[in-house]
Amino acid sequence: MLNAANTITVVRILLIPVFIVVLFSRLPHGDILAAAVFTIAALTDKLDGYVARAQNQVTALGQFLDPFADKLLVSAALIALVELDRLPSWVAMVIIARELAVSVLRLVGVAQGVAIPADRLGKLKTVSQIAAVLFLLVPHYRLPHYTAVEYVLIYTAVILTVVSGLQYFISARDRLRVPGGTPR
Repeated sequence: MLNAANTITVVRILLIPVFIVVLFSRLPHGDILAAAVFTIAALTDKLDGYVARAQNQVTALGQFLDPFADKLLVSAALIALVELDRLPSWVAMVIIARELAVSVLRLVGVAQGVAIPADRLGKLKTVSQIAAVLFLLVPHYRLPHYTAVEYVLIYTAVILTVVSGLQYFISARDRLRVPGGTPR
Protein backbone atom coordinates (compact mmCIF):
# COMPACT_ATOMS: atom_id res chain seq x y z
CA MET A 1 0.00 0.00 0.00
CA LEU A 2 2.75 2.44 0.85
CA ASN A 3 4.62 2.43 -2.44
CA ALA A 4 7.19 5.08 -3.42
CA ALA A 5 4.62 7.60 -4.64
CA ASN A 6 2.46 7.27 -1.52
CA THR A 7 5.56 7.55 0.67
CA ILE A 8 6.38 10.87 -0.98
CA THR A 9 2.83 12.03 -0.22
CA VAL A 10 3.22 10.98 3.43
CA VAL A 11 6.48 12.96 3.57
CA ARG A 12 4.51 16.01 2.36
CA ILE A 13 2.07 15.55 5.24
CA LEU A 14 4.96 15.16 7.72
CA LEU A 15 6.53 18.40 6.46
CA ILE A 16 3.43 20.37 7.53
CA PRO A 17 4.28 20.46 11.27
CA VAL A 18 7.91 21.23 10.38
CA PHE A 19 6.70 24.18 8.30
CA ILE A 20 4.49 25.47 11.14
CA VAL A 21 7.18 25.10 13.80
CA VAL A 22 9.76 26.90 11.64
CA LEU A 23 7.29 29.67 10.76
CA PHE A 24 6.50 30.41 14.41
CA SER A 25 9.99 29.69 15.77
CA ARG A 26 11.38 33.23 15.69
CA LEU A 27 14.53 31.88 14.10
CA PRO A 28 16.60 34.37 12.11
CA HIS A 29 15.12 34.29 8.61
CA GLY A 30 12.40 31.95 9.88
CA ASP A 31 9.96 33.21 7.24
CA ILE A 32 12.36 32.31 4.47
CA LEU A 33 13.10 28.91 6.02
CA ALA A 34 9.37 28.27 6.40
CA ALA A 35 8.83 29.28 2.78
CA ALA A 36 11.58 26.84 1.76
CA VAL A 37 9.93 23.98 3.70
CA PHE A 38 6.56 24.91 2.21
CA THR A 39 8.07 24.96 -1.29
CA ILE A 40 9.66 21.53 -0.81
CA ALA A 41 6.35 20.16 0.45
CA ALA A 42 4.48 21.72 -2.48
CA LEU A 43 6.97 20.33 -5.00
CA THR A 44 6.48 16.80 -3.68
CA ASP A 45 2.98 17.02 -5.17
CA LYS A 46 4.45 16.96 -8.67
CA LEU A 47 7.02 14.36 -7.68
CA ASP A 48 4.57 11.85 -6.23
CA GLY A 49 2.36 12.11 -9.31
CA TYR A 50 5.33 11.64 -11.61
CA VAL A 51 6.59 8.61 -9.64
CA ALA A 52 3.10 7.06 -9.52
CA ARG A 53 2.69 7.29 -13.29
CA ALA A 54 6.29 6.41 -14.20
CA GLN A 55 6.35 3.33 -11.98
CA ASN A 56 2.73 2.39 -12.62
CA GLN A 57 1.95 2.89 -8.92
CA VAL A 58 -1.36 4.73 -9.19
CA THR A 59 -3.47 3.45 -6.28
CA ALA A 60 -6.82 4.29 -4.70
CA LEU A 61 -4.92 5.30 -1.55
CA GLY A 62 -2.73 7.65 -3.55
CA GLN A 63 -5.70 9.16 -5.38
CA PHE A 64 -7.25 9.99 -2.01
CA LEU A 65 -4.09 10.86 -0.07
CA ASP A 66 -2.54 13.20 -2.65
CA PRO A 67 -5.32 15.83 -2.76
CA PHE A 68 -5.84 15.39 0.99
CA ALA A 69 -2.17 16.23 1.60
CA ASP A 70 -2.51 19.32 -0.63
CA LYS A 71 -5.54 20.47 1.33
CA LEU A 72 -3.78 19.95 4.66
CA LEU A 73 -0.69 21.84 3.52
CA VAL A 74 -2.58 24.82 2.12
CA SER A 75 -5.05 24.93 5.04
CA ALA A 76 -2.25 24.89 7.62
CA ALA A 77 -0.48 27.70 5.79
CA LEU A 78 -3.65 29.78 5.50
CA ILE A 79 -4.46 29.40 9.20
CA ALA A 80 -0.88 30.34 10.11
CA LEU A 81 -1.02 33.40 7.84
CA VAL A 82 -4.27 34.51 9.48
CA GLU A 83 -2.65 34.10 12.90
CA LEU A 84 0.32 36.17 11.72
CA ASP A 85 -2.14 38.83 10.45
CA ARG A 86 -0.92 38.49 6.86
CA LEU A 87 -4.17 37.17 5.42
CA PRO A 88 -7.79 38.15 6.06
CA SER A 89 -9.62 35.38 7.88
CA TRP A 90 -12.49 35.37 5.36
CA VAL A 91 -10.06 34.30 2.62
CA ALA A 92 -8.91 31.32 4.66
CA MET A 93 -12.51 30.43 5.53
CA VAL A 94 -13.66 30.49 1.88
CA ILE A 95 -10.73 28.38 0.71
CA ILE A 96 -10.88 25.88 3.58
CA ALA A 97 -14.69 25.55 3.30
CA ARG A 98 -14.36 24.72 -0.41
CA GLU A 99 -11.63 22.19 0.30
CA LEU A 100 -13.74 20.50 2.99
CA ALA A 101 -16.82 20.43 0.75
CA VAL A 102 -14.87 18.86 -2.12
CA SER A 103 -13.29 16.33 0.26
CA VAL A 104 -16.74 15.28 1.48
CA LEU A 105 -17.93 15.01 -2.12
CA ARG A 106 -14.94 12.81 -2.94
CA LEU A 107 -15.73 10.57 0.04
CA VAL A 108 -19.31 10.20 -1.22
CA GLY A 109 -17.84 9.28 -4.60
CA VAL A 110 -15.55 6.69 -3.03
CA ALA A 111 -18.50 5.20 -1.14
CA GLN A 112 -20.37 4.90 -4.43
CA GLY A 113 -17.36 3.56 -6.31
CA VAL A 114 -17.10 6.71 -8.42
CA ALA A 115 -13.82 8.53 -8.95
CA ILE A 116 -14.06 12.27 -9.35
CA PRO A 117 -10.57 13.31 -10.43
CA ALA A 118 -9.19 16.81 -10.22
CA ASP A 119 -9.38 18.68 -13.48
CA ARG A 120 -7.17 21.35 -14.98
CA LEU A 121 -8.97 24.18 -13.19
CA GLY A 122 -8.55 22.41 -9.85
CA LYS A 123 -4.83 22.07 -10.48
CA LEU A 124 -4.60 25.73 -11.47
CA LYS A 125 -6.45 26.57 -8.25
CA THR A 126 -3.83 24.71 -6.23
CA VAL A 127 -0.98 26.50 -8.02
CA SER A 128 -2.62 29.88 -7.38
CA GLN A 129 -3.09 29.07 -3.68
CA ILE A 130 0.54 28.00 -3.34
CA ALA A 131 1.75 31.13 -5.13
CA ALA A 132 -0.33 33.36 -2.83
CA VAL A 133 0.91 31.55 0.28
CA LEU A 134 4.55 31.79 -0.80
CA PHE A 135 4.19 35.49 -1.55
CA LEU A 136 2.67 36.10 1.88
CA LEU A 137 5.33 34.01 3.64
CA VAL A 138 8.36 35.82 2.29
CA PRO A 139 9.02 39.29 3.70
CA HIS A 140 9.08 41.87 0.93
CA TYR A 141 10.35 44.87 2.86
CA ARG A 142 7.80 47.18 1.29
CA LEU A 143 8.68 46.52 -2.31
CA PRO A 144 6.92 48.83 -4.76
CA HIS A 145 3.51 47.52 -5.78
CA TYR A 146 3.63 44.87 -3.04
CA THR A 147 0.01 45.41 -2.05
CA ALA A 148 -1.25 45.23 -5.64
CA VAL A 149 0.57 41.94 -6.25
CA GLU A 150 -0.68 40.59 -2.92
CA TYR A 151 -4.30 41.42 -3.80
CA VAL A 152 -4.02 39.94 -7.30
CA LEU A 153 -2.60 36.69 -5.92
CA ILE A 154 -5.12 36.41 -3.09
CA TYR A 155 -8.17 37.25 -5.18
CA THR A 156 -7.04 35.00 -8.04
CA ALA A 157 -6.72 32.13 -5.56
CA VAL A 158 -10.16 32.86 -4.07
CA ILE A 159 -11.86 33.15 -7.47
CA LEU A 160 -10.25 29.98 -8.81
CA THR A 161 -11.10 28.18 -5.57
CA VAL A 162 -14.79 29.08 -5.77
CA VAL A 163 -15.15 28.51 -9.53
CA SER A 164 -13.30 25.18 -9.47
CA GLY A 165 -15.39 24.08 -6.49
CA LEU A 166 -18.61 24.88 -8.34
CA GLN A 167 -17.31 23.09 -11.43
CA TYR A 168 -16.40 20.07 -9.29
CA PHE A 169 -19.92 19.84 -7.86
CA ILE A 170 -21.52 20.31 -11.29
CA SER A 171 -19.31 17.54 -12.70
CA ALA A 172 -20.15 15.24 -9.79
CA ARG A 173 -23.89 15.86 -10.14
CA ASP A 174 -24.08 13.55 -13.15
CA ARG A 175 -21.88 10.85 -11.63
CA LEU A 176 -23.23 10.50 -8.10
CA ARG A 177 -26.60 9.57 -6.72
CA VAL A 178 -28.21 11.13 -3.70
CA PRO A 179 -27.93 8.74 -0.74
CA GLY A 180 -31.11 6.70 -0.68
CA GLY A 181 -31.94 7.74 -4.26
CA THR A 182 -31.55 5.95 -7.54
CA PRO A 183 -28.39 6.24 -9.67
CA ARG A 184 -28.46 8.79 -12.50
